[in-house]
Amino acid sequence: MSEVKQIPLFPLRMVLFPGGRMDLQIFERRYVDLVSDCMKSESGFGICLLKSGEEVIQDGTQQTIHRTGTYANIIDWDQLENGLLGITVEGSTKFKIVDCWQADSGVLQAEVEFSRTESVGFETIPLDDEFSGLSDLLQNLENHPLVEQKNLAINYNNLWDLGWRLSELIPIEVEQRQQLLELDDPWERIESIEELVSDLANNT
Repeated sequence: MSEVKQIPLFPLRMVLFPGGRMDLQIFERRYVDLVSDCMKSESGFGICLLKSGEEVIQDGTQQTIHRTGTYANIIDWDQLENGLLGITVEGSTKFKIVDCWQADSGVLQAEVEFSRTESVGFETIPLDDEFSGLSDLLQNLENHPLVEQKNLAINYNNLWDLGWRLSELIPIEVEQRQQLLELDDPWERIESIEELVSDLANNT
């Protein structure tokens, strides 16, 4: 049985994968409190892609989210020049939402089922030579200054890592990233990435 756990959620217009890193500016009181609680308890929160609504809730509007996300841990924090709290989070495990509700604090809470395979540190799947082209592409993307500063730990001989990092870094729509996250088969994810990369190459 997969582990089911209650976690707070942070809906965003971005998709995070296991092993990925993301910088966030925290300014809403509910999320300042959430981050404070997570740092005190050394726990994390789930990041989910918004289906509708805005990251900052407006009166009379509602957020809806995709049901697959990634659990994130805070690995760094600082006060930014604009006075806001800045944090860096790192994805660890994919999850699927079983149930979701809004707490009195305004933060979404969810019962989630964690993936047994899509998790940092899970058993590696060695790469075949047929994926050398995608591996080269990932190395080129990693050398981009904006990616370089994330200091990602990438295992270039692991199919999981190749799929996760390319899903985050190739220039595609956020909904396409979500579709890649929702795939449970790493081979199917790589095949989908190959098609997307081919489409990108043909459209340039």
